[in-house]
Amino acid sequence: MAVIEHALLPVRAGSEAAFEAAVAEARPLIEASPGFISLEIHRPTGTGQPYLLLAEWQSIEDHRDGFRQSDRYRQWRSLLHPFYDPVPEVSYFGEAL
Repeated sequence: MAVIEHALLPVRAGSEAAFEAAVAEARPLIEASPGFISLEIHRPTGTGQPYLLLAEWQSIEDHRDGFRQSDRYRQWRSLLHPFYDPVPEVSYFGEAL
């Protein structure tokens, strides 16, 4: 059963364009990870709202123990985390009702 990783990304105001460029650079890092299925990052519809990240993984372990413990994640973090205030919290969700 696949899982959905959910995070609200609180990007600092005024850095949205740079963040979106960094996402384009970082995307291949997550896509190359074992167990990765898909990634969607949605723009906010209002000023000051967070971006929405939805990533699908084959298992929580593929994300938590695989990607987040890898050199790819360290590169991902160096590209994207400077834009966040505060650092996002991640949640996981299982099958749909």
